[in-house]
Amino acid sequence: MAASLESDQPLTHALTPRDLAVLDFEREFTKHGGAKEEAIREVFGLSAARYYQVLNTVIDSPHALRHDPMLVKRLQRARDARVHTRASRTLTSSRQVDRANRPLPDETTD
Repeated sequence: MAASLESDQPLTHALTPRDLAVLDFEREFTKHGGAKEEAIREVFGLSAARYYQVLNTVIDSPHALRHDPMLVKRLQRARDARVHTRASRTLTSSRQVDRANRPLPDETTD
């Protein structure tokens, strides 16, 4: 019989070996300095963009959350902060463009 999500047994078996390797990499890389993009290419053979797509899928998984809740929550918070910062920058940029496109008041009228 298949295990249900409500089971008391850990669900780490639902994570692929690559998922586990990504979580391990994120856990260990914060302890080391260096060029992360180079390490990603060496370890996983992926571009940084593709790696982060994989990472985002993994940290959205309930299996990953159950496997290592502290790490997954930290990675989710970091991602959410980056998204918020990016959205704020975009909003600020669009406001500046909007102001630049407004016509100047007509100075000839009294």
